Amino acid sequence: VQLQASGGGLVQAGGSLRLSCVGSGFTLDYHAFGWFRQAPGKEREWVSCINMNGDETAYSNSVKGRFTVSRDNAKSTVYLQMNSLKPEDTAVYYCATSRRSFTTTSAEYDSWGQGTLVTVSS
Repeated sequence: VQLQASGGGLVQAGGSLRLSCVGSGFTLDYHAFGWFRQAPGKEREWVSCINMNGDETAYSNSVKGRFTVSRDNAKSTVYLQMNSLKPEDTAVYYCATSRRSFTTTSAEYDSWGQGTLVTVSS
């Protein structure tokens, strides 16, 4: 199982970025996907997740209404559209997969990508 996250970068507050996570080496259709982030000096936190079919999603309170998770199983890709970005969104963002159909629990994610850095300037 390999996950490759991309799309991070430097953006001004109020701007947008779209992160992508491409999976390989497994059948993506049967896995839930999650997005997590870790800011400097802080613990990793859960951001969002999407179920196998893409018809169930969840978001942390800190990003709800601003971020949207989606997936394209045909392209083995999961996306995180991030709008109205704030300086406090600055972090390394990670994608991860779970063998469960849907979960918001970090411990239930067993494969992780390498992370992509998002920096939001004020």
